[in-house]
Amino acid sequence: MLRPIRTLAAAAAALALVSACNSASTNGTSPGRPGDGPGDSRGITADSIKVGGIVSMTSASGYSKKDTDLGAKARYMRANAEGGVNGRRIDYLGAEDDGQDPAKNLAAARKLVQQDKVFAVSPMSSVTFSGADFLEQEKVPTFGWGTLPSFCGPKYVYGFNGCLVPTPGGTLNQTWPEGIARILGGAQGKSVAVIANDSDAGKFGIRTFQQGFTSAGFTVSYAKASVPATAVPSDWSAYVKEILESNGGKAPDAVVSVMQTPNNIGLFTALKRGGYKGLLSDPTDYDPGLLAKDATKQALDGVHVLLQFQPFESTDPQMAQFKADIKAAADGREVPLSMHMLTGYMSADLFVSIARKAGKDLTVESFQSAAQGFSDTGTLVGDRAEPRGRRTASAAARSYS
Repeated sequence: MLRPIRTLAAAAAALALVSACNSASTNGTSPGRPGDGPGDSRGITADSIKVGGIVSMTSASGYSKKDTDLGAKARYMRANAEGGVNGRRIDYLGAEDDGQDPAKNLAAARKLVQQDKVFAVSPMSSVTFSGADFLEQEKVPTFGWGTLPSFCGPKYVYGFNGCLVPTPGGTLNQTWPEGIARILGGAQGKSVAVIANDSDAGKFGIRTFQQGFTSAGFTVSYAKASVPATAVPSDWSAYVKEILESNGGKAPDAVVSVMQTPNNIGLFTALKRGGYKGLLSDPTDYDPGLLAKDATKQALDGVHVLLQFQPFESTDPQMAQFKADIKAAADGREVPLSMHMLTGYMSADLFVSIARKAGKDLTVESFQSAAQGFSDTGTLVGDRAEPRGRRTASAAARSYS
């Protein structure tokens, strides 16, 4: 009988880093000519706040984060149903599709600011964030999943659960390495292979987790961001051969993929067919809908997935609220839940929470002032605080398993 996807806990353990790391991610792209200049009340009227998103709705591989848009919509709908933000209704324009293309990401940012005149961008969910410098320059509060360096340090860009990329003097969340160590009975004498796409997110993922697993006591026998980001390989044999021989000619004890679902399905299937019996893990495949298909169910059988939020099985009232909000946004239909929905929902939630603290006189300046002393506890992604979130991940309030 097939086992379901297993989850690893999102915990608060972290390691201080002092080594120098690049914390910019612009792909060398210039922010270009500014729009109308940083407007302190852009997108604000007496009764509304205009917000837009940037999401990889489509991609060359067929992978989509479109559910991120639905998650954000769900949170904004509830905020409006509760009376808005200090009397202002959130006018959510929906998300622009960047297709995981750096040029389109920057173009989407420009459109939202220069043409649509949004006050904020929330959510921003993509493996590329070439629009980051432009949004920072234009003083646009921007919220998303902090898996890229652009979420770590800039004044106007926020990770909904903090900064997940190691920066000089910052911290590195050790949940994943320590969770896998517990499963394997310790890290001493154990080896791990880490593989990622050849993309911004993949390269930073390799850097982050290579440091994390090494610091936890593992031998990192393989760490490459070598899988094409634009298309899923039809033949995984070269990657499998390298991985299975990476540990002194033997297979590593664990294989960690920092890739999206189509790649994980291909890689894990090929590894299993190649006789691999070790631990498989990734941070992206917590999606109950994947288990409804035989092919993906077989590929993900026994895979351990890192969670950075409460699991959908949680009985916490906040999870019940999330599910009710998603159903309402989906016009009363029951839809399969996904981690992308949570990404959009919690990006919107952090924006709403800070905006409410800013008060009735909402401007970019008052919003930023409110963010400086913002904190809350026990959310679906744990305890949040700013400006701490610019340098470190949020502390989870409980173990998720």
